[in-house]
Amino acid sequence: MSIKVRNLRYVYNAGMPGETVALDDVSFDVPDGIVLGVIGHTGSGKSTLLQHLNGLLKPESGEIYIDGECITDGKARMTEMRRRVGLVFQYPEYQLFEETVSKDVAFGPKNLGLDEEETEKRVRMAIELVGLDYDEIKDKSPFDLSGGMKRRVAIAGVIAMEPKVLILDEPTAGLDPSAHRDILSMIRRIHDEMGIILIFVSHNMGDVASMSDRVLVMSGGRIVLDGSPEEVFSHAEELDEMGLALPPARQIMMDIAGRVPGLKSDALTIEEAASDIRGFIR
Repeated sequence: MSIKVRNLRYVYNAGMPGETVALDDVSFDVPDGIVLGVIGHTGSGKSTLLQHLNGLLKPESGEIYIDGECITDGKARMTEMRRRVGLVFQYPEYQLFEETVSKDVAFGPKNLGLDEEETEKRVRMAIELVGLDYDEIKDKSPFDLSGGMKRRVAIAGVIAMEPKVLILDEPTAGLDPSAHRDILSMIRRIHDEMGIILIFVSHNMGDVASMSDRVLVMSGGRIVLDGSPEEVFSHAEELDEMGLALPPARQIMMDIAGRVPGLKSDALTIEEAASDIRGFIR
């Protein structure tokens, strides 16, 4: 599985007074199995890009290839493509609608025409993969669950489709610290166990630094930085000019290093920062 995007352009309200270029000549590749973080200020084009990868939006020009198949030429079977590329919107728990958790998670597999046995197998797998007890929760109303658990159920509904690519738009938005940590652990587990491409948008630079193999930075509908977390977050001045912060651990270590000569300041996570401080003290 791979993703190739070539010269993508998309315009909102084309030909109207409020015409806005949301994507402008965007090109990049995503190899199989990686976690790709996408960051940028509000209005930079992040969410618009995600919706193109799932085929929900059609570009004005440019091409997108999913596993070698062009999904922008009008010939692709989009129902099949959306099964292979799962998209979880921000606050997905607001899209829950069935009377029980199991029925909600089963909605997608049933629409694929799967038999009851295969559907139940996938529902159990998805619910357990997001860290919930299938037997305990399957007959509960999703509306009686906590916010974090609702979000897990909503994500399980996409996982049950067994996508090869999972796209998450702000997966931890609005959660308390405990639920935030739980969702991040769940995302890591999904990626590790399914071996899929995982793409996520986040404003939390700490999450992006700790989760991503690679980071895309968008501004004005363009990709302006593309590299490993270490490479991208080394551009502190450029990120600041775009209104983007550094990961908290990096910022803290830079502040301390300014007062303590010889202390490394390139940590991206709290764990790395703690290790650097211990090493310096010794």
